[in-house]
Amino acid sequence: MSINTVTTATTLNTNAISVTDLNKTVVTQEGELTILNGISMDVKQGDSVAILGPSGSGKSTLLGLLAALDTPSSGEILLDGVALSKLDEEQKAALRKQKVSFIFQSFMLVDTLTALENVMLPAELAGVIDAKQKAQSMLDRVGLSHRLSHLPKQLSGGEQQRVAIARAFICEPKVLFADEPTGNLDKANGDKIADMLFELNQESDTILVLVTHDLALAKRCQRQFLMDNGVLTEALSPEMTNNPTPSSVDSAFDSPVDSREEVC
Repeated sequence: MSINTVTTATTLNTNAISVTDLNKTVVTQEGELTILNGISMDVKQGDSVAILGPSGSGKSTLLGLLAALDTPSSGEILLDGVALSKLDEEQKAALRKQKVSFIFQSFMLVDTLTALENVMLPAELAGVIDAKQKAQSMLDRVGLSHRLSHLPKQLSGGEQQRVAIARAFICEPKVLFADEPTGNLDKANGDKIADMLFELNQESDTILVLVTHDLALAKRCQRQFLMDNGVLTEALSPEMTNNPTPSSVDSAFDSPVDSREEVC
């Protein structure tokens, strides 16, 4: 069954991401451990969404499920109209290549490739004919046209994350997942990276779903969700997006770190 077949069967759903009663449990030496508990959410095209919460609360686990990198214990995820439960691993990989990009806290650049080659890589894998030209344009867009031939070890942390951003946007993804995108950067570089991330996101009308501990970064998103003990709640309703973020966001880390930190 092709991805297109699955999409055709589910296009009546108008949300770009739709999650219904999602659960994730794992078996540990102490018994069954619930990581995610009954999560439901809908995200429309162009939305920017922040997921906040203490370490070990399940944020990164949810991100992995939304990106089809993991399988839930129960519940359903529709990604751009595609029911992930109906795809095998090969189809999930094809879906990610077509519709999804990632930005990681640790940059995840290929050490032996130059900045230009790192940005070209996903475009070449996707069969983009003018991959080199597009990569050069993206690196110029993030202010690194003078660093095309540099290896990651020759770049600063902020420069490496700019390369990662260029790589993430080169294939014009439907959804961009970012896991602590400014977590390894100082405030000045973190602010620059955030500016680039949101500017490119708005220009491309890409969905941005980011996991962060940075409250200032989260408040730049249109919507904020709080994860606590595997339960997800929205801190700000869509009708209130023009109003100040409520204090519930500022208390996102009141819950102590729990035993799931090693799992999530």
